[in-house]
Amino acid sequence: MSATDPLVEPVETLFSVTKGEPTPEELAALTAVVLSLGPAAAAGPEKPSTRHWVRRQQLRLAPTPGPGAWKRSRG
Repeated sequence: MSATDPLVEPVETLFSVTKGEPTPEELAALTAVVLSLGPAAAAGPEKPSTRHWVRRQQLRLAPTPGPGAWKRSRG
């Protein structure tokens, strides 16, 4: 396949070596670090686990009616 082959996808350059001659192991380590610094996968809002609510019940932290109840209900 040639570089002009329509089946070959273009590759994005993450970084380039401008000085020195790093070993393949050093390049692999650098690549791992650079990729780990990228944006994290967008996770949805974290929901309280069942364990969270069981613990609140054991400690008798259930929301009670009265002034400020809406604040206490958040946990």
